[in-house]
Amino acid sequence: MKIIFWLVFASALIYSSFFTEKDRLDREVKRLCAIDGGIKVYETVKLSADRFEKDGSIYIPSKQIAKLDDDYYYESFQQFLVEGNPSMWRNQYRVYRMSDNKLIGEASSYSRHGGNIPGPWHGSSFRCPVTADITNLNMQIFIKE
Repeated sequence: MKIIFWLVFASALIYSSFFTEKDRLDREVKRLCAIDGGIKVYETVKLSADRFEKDGSIYIPSKQIAKLDDDYYYESFQQFLVEGNPSMWRNQYRVYRMSDNKLIGEASSYSRHGGNIPGPWHGSSFRCPVTADITNLNMQIFIKE
């Protein structure tokens, strides 16, 4: 009888940890990430070294604050795929050349947040790919002359 109890208990524990909503969304994040996550560069741009920061990054303004004399701008989008706790969303960044509004690169990532046992701690999160953000996108598009 003890063996049956422990087998049922272990099975319930494994089932509850593997088939939680959090784990299901993590698998979905990985699946979507494999389809279209990451950075895509359509055109590289050579810029003078004085345009770059000491760490090699470059500042490109968002479309909302870009001025007419800026050469490039970016747009960002966040689309919630699952709202609540846990939640899942898609982030996308697109960099454009100002003169002709040509898309020169984009980055997409998927994220999950929450789904843990409630408590005073911060909820967990999962993101794929981690490097698909505006900083890494800019560093792949813009290279030093």
